[in-house]
Formats: sequence, structure tokens, C-alpha cells
Amino acid sequence: MNLSELYEKGERVISEQSYGLLLEGVETGFVLANNRRVMERYTFRQSVIDASEATTKCQVLGVELGTPVIMSALTMPIPAIAENGLMKVALGLKETGSLMWTGTPVPGNLKEIAATGVPLASTVKPFKDRKKIFEELERFQDAGVTWAGVEIDVGYGTKIKDRPIVSDCAPLSLAELKEIRKAVSGTLIFKGVLSGIDASKSIEAGADAIVASNHGAHTLDYLPHPFQVMEEIMEVARGNTVVIVDGGFRRGSDVIKGLALGASLVGLGRPVLYALAADGQNGIQSLITEITAELSRIMALVGAKDPASVNQDILIRD
Repeated sequence: MNLSELYEKGERVISEQSYGLLLEGVETGFVLANNRRVMERYTFRQSVIDASEATTKCQVLGVELGTPVIMSALTMPIPAIAENGLMKVALGLKETGSLMWTGTPVPGNLKEIAATGVPLASTVKPFKDRKKIFEELERFQDAGVTWAGVEIDVGYGTKIKDRPIVSDCAPLSLAELKEIRKAVSGTLIFKGVLSGIDASKSIEAGADAIVASNHGAHTLDYLPHPFQVMEEIMEVARGNTVVIVDGGFRRGSDVIKGLALGASLVGLGRPVLYALAADGQNGIQSLITEITAELSRIMALVGAKDPASVNQDILIRD
């Protein structure tokens, strides 16, 4: 199946299930619609004379990857989509040189997933019961995850349309983030940064990386797409912490825009669900392979030899 077929079949399969609600956005649905509008404001500055083949290989936070295209933080509804769904995702991502990222609820088989050898990130929500945060972070480290993280943007829970989904959270303070830093001996990531202010505080707290994300349109209505705030984020992050981005990315053409605006990696959320629903592990492999191939082709046609050399000069903004 090609990428369009994966998306079409996967979305149809998921939409027919009760968990299909997860594909919707908070309240008015503005965030999902805005994601696409913002991405389409950018076109490419072509540079084809002396063009040469590009590589998508990269190293981020000590991890060697075959592609800057990774999975966004997700757990629900993967186990419901496919039997042993999380393992199928892990194996598919491993085969393509990508990275897996689990969210909440933390998978019960996290150690088994890590044992596949796939680079693995895991994040926990800012539970009101702060003890639970530290317990989960310890569990991540015991399981051997590559990166541990906290979703800083769900302090007041999540919603889909008018329905609250997560409600047992509370905002974290800078002091608490510094305590979390002390509790994590390895790489620590704060997910849900959408302003220079939060980027600066994340750096002060000791984040090795931040994820610019509007959380799949499940937190606050009328949030911007990360591209709309990347300039202010990069002003404080460049040279101080790694930036990862997610939010409505679907094709290689979207991914290269994220790289051009300063991200080192680009995460996919719903596409992972679509691919799994459409064709299991093979769907995951096809998803990453297809998008990476699109990315490589575009990089060659805009004069970028590798992900690190992609910069804003390749973009024309309307």
C-alpha cells in the first residue's frame, strides 16, 4: 500500500470503532484545521543544478537513526487497534531506523518493547499525585528506555470535542521540573512547549530536549501550530537544547519544513495509528519508508545533503 492508501484505509477502519473519537480535536476543532493551513503557507526554493542524492541518517541525543521521522507519544488506542499492537509498532519502527514513543497509560510491557532494540522514548503526564510521576519515571529507567519525559502541557487535562478525557493532572512548577531532572539520570525531555517562555524555563530546568507540540489538538482550543511559534522557541533553544516537533505532519514535504524551521526530529501521531490499522507491522514500515523516501527526494531537489543541512533558506513563506 502506498501512503495515500494507508491513510485512507486506516482512517476508515479507526473511524468505525468507538475509539475513533480520538481522531477528533478539542471543542471547535480549530487546531486540526489550522495545522494544515499553517503548513501550506510554506513552499520550496528549488535548487536542482548539481543536485546530488541526500541521506536521511542523523544522530540526535546520542541515538543513531536512519530517518528524522519518528513516532509521537502515543499509547491509546494502539492495543485496541491490533493484537500485540505496541510490539508491532516497535518492530516496524526498528526495521526502518526510526524511534518509538509511548505515552500514558504507560504500557505494561515496556521492558519487552525496549528489549526489541528500537530506540524508545516514554513520557508521563503531570499527575496530581506527584508520587506517581516519580514512580513512572523510575519505571522508565528500569525498563531501559532511551529517553524519559514529562508532558508539561496537560496540567488541566485533555478534551476531545466537549468530552474531558484526562482530568487527574495539575500544572508543574519550575521547581518541580528541576526535581524531576534530578530523578532522571539519562536523557530528559519536556513535551508540549509552545512559547519562548516555556522553552526558556525548560532549559533552566535542565531539559535535554523539548517537543514543540499542540498535543494532537486535545488540550487547548485555538492553540497555534508549532510553526507559528518556532522562531521564538528557537531563539532560546538553539545551542541550548534539542527541539523536536509534531502536529499534523503527514508527508515528507511536511517533515522537511519542520527541519528547516529548526527541529531535529519530526513526530507522527495519527499516521502511526492509520498505518497500524491498515496493515499492522507492515503498515508501520511502509509509513516510515514512504515518508522518508519523500523527504530524501525533496532534500536533493532543494540542495540539502542531510537533515542537519536543511535550513530556512529552502522555504518561501506566503
